[in-house]
Amino acid sequence: MNKIYKVLFAFGTRPEAIKMAPVINEFIEDNTFDVKIVLTAQHREMLDQVLSIFKIKGDYDFNIMINRQSLEFVTTTIIKRFSDILINEKPDLVFVHGDTTSTFSCALESFYKGIPVAHIEAGLRSNDLRNPFPEELNRRLADNLSTLHFCPTKNAKNNLLNENILSKGIFITGNTVVDALNKIISVSKINTNTNKEKNTKTILMTMHRRESVGVPITSVSKAVKEVIEENEDCELIFPVHKNPAVRDLVYPILGNKDRIKLIEPLDYISFIKLMNKSYFVLSDSGGIQEEAPTLRKPVLLTRELTERPEGISSGVVKLIGTDYKNVKRELTKLIKDKETYNEMISYKNPFGDGLASKRILLYVKNYFNLKCSNSAKTGEFE
Repeated sequence: MNKIYKVLFAFGTRPEAIKMAPVINEFIEDNTFDVKIVLTAQHREMLDQVLSIFKIKGDYDFNIMINRQSLEFVTTTIIKRFSDILINEKPDLVFVHGDTTSTFSCALESFYKGIPVAHIEAGLRSNDLRNPFPEELNRRLADNLSTLHFCPTKNAKNNLLNENILSKGIFITGNTVVDALNKIISVSKINTNTNKEKNTKTILMTMHRRESVGVPITSVSKAVKEVIEENEDCELIFPVHKNPAVRDLVYPILGNKDRIKLIEPLDYISFIKLMNKSYFVLSDSGGIQEEAPTLRKPVLLTRELTERPEGISSGVVKLIGTDYKNVKRELTKLIKDKETYNEMISYKNPFGDGLASKRILLYVKNYFNLKCSNSAKTGEFE
């Protein structure tokens, strides 16, 4: 009788859940693996929404979310509770994703227990440990604690090679967010051919990162307000993060203004539908840089640098910073200049082709020397 390998997926935020879900489902459908799911759940409501969409249930739920939780609290709580689970379950492989505190904490405790770690979305680098904070350090540490590195792009793989991480454990898969988004588009019957002329151009805005709180959000909000006031054919929709520090800055500037709608955070499907109907996106998000190109939506990125340079080099994302004058200029240009807009939506998605999850399954089966019957494309994503 063939051995059943136990794999454990650990995550706690909505972005992790979105990008882990298609991988989890691939492993659940393969009878070679016993799948266990650990939810650290520092994002409670938003995490549950995604799990419901993809019909995933956790085997363990830390439910650690508290108001104004600190990084120290999240890190130490996860490490302690995850240790007990590893002792109980004794998995053959632990999956972590991306750059969250869950990613680092679970990778570290797995390393302590001598359990190999598979890092999905490995190798991204901004090369500034304070930006994004603490994500850049979390990802670097997780990479150095991992045995298997599933990189979304060739650039990410090269980052790892330059850091002397062994090439035999590095694989280019594409980003699993494309797999997840394709699933949502399919089940929700979203028509992605929406870049036609409309009477009103909807600008979707999100801004919430730690390094954005303060002058950056204030500066961008003031620029946005003036651009909307000066362009009567435009409206702004901003699902405002629940962080009080964000809300205290945004509402005094953008609240109670014509053609500006400040709304509560949306569930994932509703957010994708809103992004799909928008003209373009103004954001400091990491995931949106990967999702918007799938929907053929330009992204103006309100950050000083990005760990996802592929979007910049391919032309689908433009890095504009947070300076008031520059943000206003770039917003106005994309609204007024149809040629610039068309150029930004003419490129293919540099982040994935929808087969990343299948590649990860095949690479893991190879790692365990298992027979691979999956007929999906096995070559690396290019």
